Amino acid sequence: MGRGVSLTRFPLDRVPVEVKRIAARLHESGHEAWYVGGAVRDLLYELHTGTRPPRTGDFDIATSALPEVVRALFRRTVPIGIEHGTVAVLDDASVAHEVTTFRKDVTTDGRHAVVEFGVALEEDLARRDYTINAIAVHPETGELRDPFGGQADLARRLVRAVGDAPTRLAEDRLRVLRGLRFAASFSFEIEPATWAAIAAAAGEVAYLSRERVRDEWLKMLATSQPSAGVGLWRRAGALVVVWPELASLPREREPWLDLVAPRDPVLVTAAALYHAGRAAAEADAACQRLRFSGKDAERVRAVVAGLGEGLPPGAGEPVRRWLTRHRAVADDVIGASQPVEPREPARAAVREVLASGAPLAVGELAVSGDDLKAAGIPAGPAMGGILRRLLEECLADPRRNTRERLLARARELA
Repeated sequence: MGRGVSLTRFPLDRVPVEVKRIAARLHESGHEAWYVGGAVRDLLYELHTGTRPPRTGDFDIATSALPEVVRALFRRTVPIGIEHGTVAVLDDASVAHEVTTFRKDVTTDGRHAVVEFGVALEEDLARRDYTINAIAVHPETGELRDPFGGQADLARRLVRAVGDAPTRLAEDRLRVLRGLRFAASFSFEIEPATWAAIAAAAGEVAYLSRERVRDEWLKMLATSQPSAGVGLWRRAGALVVVWPELASLPREREPWLDLVAPRDPVLVTAAALYHAGRAAAEADAACQRLRFSGKDAERVRAVVAGLGEGLPPGAGEPVRRWLTRHRAVADDVIGASQPVEPREPARAAVREVLASGAPLAVGELAVSGDDLKAAGIPAGPAMGGILRRLLEECLADPRRNTRERLLARARELA
């Protein structure tokens, strides 16, 4: 469908009421306002394919109103990218909705762009990355503006750049990774000229901010088939640039990433690094380089360490000792190792130990340092050694974890 074609069956009823109110306010003030963004793409995908989208994105608004006008029209706004025309309008629940002025690029270095306002909607759509993202819907009539054939590409399950592919990707190198993500998440093919441009530009993603690359990686792994995204990153040449640690990931193990449960991109990252043969320290360094949060980097390190040690076979004491080292990430380790370990037996053994109440740390013993002190054992390094010895003995036989037995044993050890 082309420009100005009405699509009366676009599900306007699925637009959040808060977004409708923002668009109506802009219209009442004499400005154009059109729905754009991931939600338009995803709902059209559903209409054209009869398949629920992998996710439903956000409804953003493109408008002819300048940023300062948008800020004056709404009581609560945040200038999240005002140099590029984007203002976040906060609704009554403090949820942010992006409103962006029609714009075109004046100059760009592949990371940052200088834009010009005061252009038409079609010019604004022309600067977008892929045809499936260059579609706008009128908030009141459902009229569709689709000057680049995005609907047809959705129906054909195709990722295609708007206009000249090398030019589009040169404007923002993150579009290389976005195109790979769209192809993976929707199970789309990439149009040949677009693929050639992506492969040619993949090496330049190294010059993007690590935070932007990290976010795109995690979004890609959050799809229903992360192996597809990893495979596309590899084929395009982006994987070795962003994650040289994953260059050794065997291709036959990529499908194993789809079996990781729960589907958590941080957990999938840990599984990929483990299957690539990386040690915990290497995994941690890689995540630090890509600006993972401290919490996420530590989680990856701990999971890789747990997988590297290997889940103990059977039940009982081996599982208890393994849990003393990896309890904080036990479920993560089991989930990430699903392809190499029988998942349910391992989970059952862990659940059995945890349900038994067996002590797995000094703080879970039936006696504390205060109890030993009251029994006449002086505080200090020796007491700490006694408590650790008591834990070792209880790991071997949890029945020893009674106050009477532990106090008696502590006196023997003092």
